[in-house]
Amino acid sequence: MVHRSSDTWKVNGLGLCVHRFRDEGARPTGLTLLLLHGFLDAGSTWDLVAEPLARAGHDVVAPDLRGFGRSARVGPASYYYFPDYIADVAALVDALAPARLGVVGHSMGGAVAVYYAGACPDRVERLALLEGMGPPANAPELAVTRMETWLRETRGIDRAPRRLSSMQDAIARLVAHHPRVPREVLATRAPLLTREEPDGGLAWAYDPLHRTTSPLTFQVEAFNAFLERIACPTLVVSGGPHGWHPPDEAERTARLRRAEHVELPEAGHMMHWSAASELAARLAEFFGRGDVGASAGAAERVLGSGNPGR
Repeated sequence: MVHRSSDTWKVNGLGLCVHRFRDEGARPTGLTLLLLHGFLDAGSTWDLVAEPLARAGHDVVAPDLRGFGRSARVGPASYYYFPDYIADVAALVDALAPARLGVVGHSMGGAVAVYYAGACPDRVERLALLEGMGPPANAPELAVTRMETWLRETRGIDRAPRRLSSMQDAIARLVAHHPRVPREVLATRAPLLTREEPDGGLAWAYDPLHRTTSPLTFQVEAFNAFLERIACPTLVVSGGPHGWHPPDEAERTARLRRAEHVELPEAGHMMHWSAASELAARLAEFFGRGDVGASAGAAERVLGSGNPGR
């Protein structure tokens, strides 16, 4: 039986809520899996994937990134930047001190995973990117527009939690935004993505500051440099034609040295909700192959179509 715990870890001056999944009855693999969630999501919603991975014998850790879920928010005059997320991941890994580490990143969490694995290539044994190949590239001339928009949006921003009238209201909003995910699944996600306020009301758990436009442009050339630095076997998972794909996704993926591919054709972007069982099985197979040194040949196997890795 999978035991789930949630504790607050002090990381870079902020309290991060870290969800941990373990099955004491499973034979331990010795591998710690760090699951990084996407934008406006939370570590707790990995449960549908994390529990099968725990039953496979992995120690599964899923933090709420700063400003999301139950984790602390940044203070006044602060903001959320990718280097902050990466520094938090690095500090958390140092605190966990796993002998062996695998990383799974979904969407925004995939970009965080790329930056971390590229900066610390010797630390990550295996990496899985679930539609996590970064946002669309920004033209340089957009830099001024983004800065202007950021200044306008953050000037006197109300950071009070975004209120909901009821849990049914939260579910209805999730249904509207995620039409490919069954309503009964979203009904189990809503309590994980909301929080009860002191006055008894209900609100989304994320910091409203996340909804503002970042003043920084996405530099795809720099992102590609991180991709090229990743040394470990990397599983790239697509949610199919209804998923989310940057226009130059193939070119980015080709930067990975040891990429293999899986497509879940009906899953869509929120695959950890819509196709959790199939995704967990794919991840369990990938992370269950053993360490890199003992399984160099197996790392080159392709689960899906084509392997543009080089």
